[in-house]
Amino acid sequence: MEWVVRHSGLAGSVSRFMKKKKVLVVENGIPTAMMMVSLLTQAGLDVEATAKGQKGLEIAQEQEFDLILLETHLPDISGLKICAELKQRHISYRTPVIFLSSQRGDEYREQALELGAADFIEKPFGAKDFISRVFSHLEENTLA
Repeated sequence: MEWVVRHSGLAGSVSRFMKKKKVLVVENGIPTAMMMVSLLTQAGLDVEATAKGQKGLEIAQEQEFDLILLETHLPDISGLKICAELKQRHISYRTPVIFLSSQRGDEYREQALELGAADFIEKPFGAKDFISRVFSHLEENTLA
């Protein structure tokens, strides 16, 4: 089943002088994806989400995002492969990528960081930590 969710954050939570930040979520776990979409939109961000890696790659190539949240293990294509492709493309090579994984250990974390990922979050994660890390990378990218 393929799905794409587009959701705009609450208007009052972002200054009218700031461009609203846009986040792409590529996560095949529907409950986790919906929780992330809810947290991000409540924080005032525009969010697009899909469960398919290939669809996420297509969306990232067609639109510009301020941040990409990417599951390492997707049913159709590895998140690591998606990150490698994104880092080679002009439109997305500077976009911070945060990996999400339920895998424990340093192997995936090291691979993700070597490919240029900005961060690696192990699932399950807390809402406050998740939002804090997202905004930290959005802020860093704005200052760069």
